[in-house]
Amino acid sequence: SCPGDSYGVLPRPCRALVLLNPQSGAGRALEDFQAVVQPMLAEADIATTVFITERPHHAHEKVRDEDLSQWDTLVVMAGDGLLYEVVNGLMERPDWEDTMKKPLCILPGGSGNALAASINHYAGNDHVAKKKLLTNCAFILCKGLHTQMDLVSLSTASGKRLFSFLGFGWGFISDVDIDSEKYRRLGNARFTLGTLQCLAKLRVYQGRLSYLPATSEQGTPLPPRDHPAPVTNGQAGHVLPPAGTEAAGALPDDSLLVPLCQPVPAHWTVVPEEEFVTVYAIYQSHLGTNLLMAPAARLHDGCIHLFYLKAGISRVALLKLFLAMARGTHLDLNCPHLHYVPVRAFRLEPRVATGIMTVDGEALACEPVQG
Repeated sequence: SCPGDSYGVLPRPCRALVLLNPQSGAGRALEDFQAVVQPMLAEADIATTVFITERPHHAHEKVRDEDLSQWDTLVVMAGDGLLYEVVNGLMERPDWEDTMKKPLCILPGGSGNALAASINHYAGNDHVAKKKLLTNCAFILCKGLHTQMDLVSLSTASGKRLFSFLGFGWGFISDVDIDSEKYRRLGNARFTLGTLQCLAKLRVYQGRLSYLPATSEQGTPLPPRDHPAPVTNGQAGHVLPPAGTEAAGALPDDSLLVPLCQPVPAHWTVVPEEEFVTVYAIYQSHLGTNLLMAPAARLHDGCIHLFYLKAGISRVALLKLFLAMARGTHLDLNCPHLHYVPVRAFRLEPRVATGIMTVDGEALACEPVQG
C-alpha cells in the first residue's frame, strides 16, 4: 500500500455479484470458483450470486442495465477481458459516477490475468500463478479492504470513447496478445508460444507518438490534477461549472487532451522516431502473470507508464528483453531501442491502418487514438 492511500472495508455480511466466464482461460473458471473461492467466501460471511456469461458483451449489458444496489461488490472471475466489459458497461450508466464507487474485485480465471498479478504484487505477496494466485486474490476479497484505482480514458479518431484499467498497445505486444488467442487452452504458455511466433515475423510499424510527460523538465513530479484548477481571488480553487452546463451523467472531461484533428499542445513531447516495433502504455505493474512490465507502477499513481521499442532491434535483443521482463529487470539491460517514460497523456497516430491495437487485451481497429 502507498502512503496516503485510504482504504474502505466491505460490510459484513457482504453480498457479492460474481460475473464468471466459464470459457475463459483453460475453461476451468467455474470449477475453480466452486472448489477454491466459494468455501473461503462463505467463511468470511460473503454471500455470492453467480452470473454466468453466455456470450460476448453479456456482462457489459448486465452491469449497464441492472439495478446493482442489492450488491456490495462486483467480482469478476475471468481474464482481464471480462473486467474491461464490466468497467465499460458501468461507464455507460447514467449513474456511472455513483456506480463506479462500488468496489470491484478481480479473481484470476483467464489466461491473461494481469490485473490480478498486479494486485498480488502491490499486496506484497510473492510472485505466484495459477491456483496460488487465485487463493491470494480470494483472500484479499475476504479481508474486504478496498482502495482506488486509476482508469484511463481513451478516444479514437472514429469517435469511440473507451475506459481502460490495464493498458493500450500497438505493434509486437498486441500482435502476440491477439495471435495467441488460438492457444488459450494452454493458459499462460499461450503468450510464450505467441511471442516466439511473432519474433519469427518481426514487423515494423510507422506512426507518430506524442505525450505529456508526468514530470516537468526539472524532474519534479507535476501535481496530479483531473481538472485545471481555475484561479479565484488569487488562489487556486475548485470552481463548479454553472448549473446546467454539465448534463447529468455526462462522462468526465478529458481536460489534458485537444481534439485528434488538432496538433498536440506545444508543451507535449513528440517522439522523433516514427518506426516502432511496439508501443505500450500500461497503468499497472504487470502485463501478464509472468511479465512485470512497469515495476514502478502503483494502483493509484495518476500515471501512464509509456514504453516504446524503436525499429532496428534484433530478435535476440528483443527475446532478452522479454525474458528479463519476467523479473522486471528489462530496464536494467539499458537496451538503446527501449524507451520508458511516465506520462499523464499520450497520442498515437499510425501512418497507415496496419497492425492491431489492443485495449486491456481486447482488439481494436487501428486508427489514431489518445488517452
